[in-house]
Amino acid sequence: MAIIDTFRFTDAEYESRLARTRVAMEKAGIDVLITSDPSNMAWLTGYDGWSFYVHQAVIVGPTGDPVWFGREQDAQGALRTTYMADADIIGYPDYFVQSTERHPMDYLAAKLIDRAWHTGRIGVEMDNYWFSARGYRSLSDGLANELVDVTALVNWLRGIKSPDELDRMRKAARIVERMHARIVEKVEPGMRKCDLVADIYDAALRYDEDWGFGGDYPAIVPLLPSGTDAAAPHLTWDDKPMKTGEGTFFEIAGCFRRYHCPLSRTIFLGEPTQQFLDAEKAVLEGMEMGLDAARAGNTCEDIANAFFDVLRRWGITKNNRTGYPIGLSYPPDWGERTCSLRPGDRTVLQPGMTFHFMTGLWLDNFGFEITESIAITDGDPECLADVPRKLVVKS
Repeated sequence: MAIIDTFRFTDAEYESRLARTRVAMEKAGIDVLITSDPSNMAWLTGYDGWSFYVHQAVIVGPTGDPVWFGREQDAQGALRTTYMADADIIGYPDYFVQSTERHPMDYLAAKLIDRAWHTGRIGVEMDNYWFSARGYRSLSDGLANELVDVTALVNWLRGIKSPDELDRMRKAARIVERMHARIVEKVEPGMRKCDLVADIYDAALRYDEDWGFGGDYPAIVPLLPSGTDAAAPHLTWDDKPMKTGEGTFFEIAGCFRRYHCPLSRTIFLGEPTQQFLDAEKAVLEGMEMGLDAARAGNTCEDIANAFFDVLRRWGITKNNRTGYPIGLSYPPDWGERTCSLRPGDRTVLQPGMTFHFMTGLWLDNFGFEITESIAITDGDPECLADVPRKLVVKS
C-alpha cells in the first residue's frame, strides 16, 4: 500500500489534474500518454526523487489511476511519494539500467501489452531532456504501433496554478528573499566566489523556525558571473576573489517542494560606471511598463513589447525573450517550456499563470539583471518576492 507523503496535494487536486489530462489527450487523439518529464510526473502523481538520470515515466491510460514506471529500486520512492496503489507502480530490474544489450522501454512495452494499453495511438514526449532516441526506438519496436509526439501536452496544463501551488511558490519567494539578503550581507571585495555560493546555499536550504519550513534544491545552480564574463548569462562560479570595480548579477531561485521563485539582482563593488547606472534606469522603467501590461486578457507579447519599447528608447537591443512560465521543476531548468514573453507569442494571460519576468541584459562587455517572478491575477500582477528593485552598490 502506498505510503502517503503528508505534504502532497489533496486527492481532489490530483483527480482534477488527471481529468484535465484525459481531456487534452482526447483532443490530441491519443489513447495512452507516456510522460517522462519529471515535472509532469510529479504534477500528475506526486512522485519526487533524484532518479531522472535513468529512464522513467508516468503512463496515463484510458481509465483508472496513472501508472508509475521506473527503476526497481526507485519504486520504493514512488510508494512514498505518489498516491497510486502498489499494482500501479512498475519497477524494472537493474540489468536494464545503462545496458547496451537491453533497454527499459523494452520492459515498458511488455507491461503496456499486459494491460492491453498497446493498441491505438500512444503519445510520447519526443523533445525533452529525459526521453532518448534509443528509448523511442525500443518502445516503437516493442509496441509496433503508432507513437505520436505530444511534447508539452502536460506542461501546458500546468500553466494555471491552483491556490495550493501558489502557496508553495510564495514560500519559495520567502526563501529567495533570504538568499538575496545573505548575498548583500556577505559579498565584499576579496571574498572567494565559492565561499559566497556556500552562503547562498545555506540561505536557500536552512529550516526557519518562524516559517515552519526549509528549502529544496533548485533546478538551476546559482549563476553569478562578474565583469566582462557577465556578458555570458549562464556561467556559474569559481574560487577566485570578488573584485572592486566589477558588477555581478545573481540569478538564483528559492525552491519549496519543487516549486520555484527565481529572482535576479545585480551588485556592483565600488563606484558603479555610467553604463550600469543607465542599464538600471532602462531596466526599471521597462519593467514598470511590462508589469502594467501583465494583466489577464492581455497576451505574452504585450508584456514583451512594453518592455522592449522602453529598451529601444534607451538604444538597447535585447535579442532574446524577456520571460517564461515557472512553477514545478527539476534540473536542468526551472521553466515550464511552453509560452514565452516575446513578440509574436499571442498566448492569453489568465489568472494563476506565473512567470519569471527575465529583464536581463547581456551586452558585449557586461551583464545586468533585475528580474521579478510574477503571478497573473484579476488585477495588478503579484510580485511574489519582496526584494528592493535596484542596483546594489557595495564598497
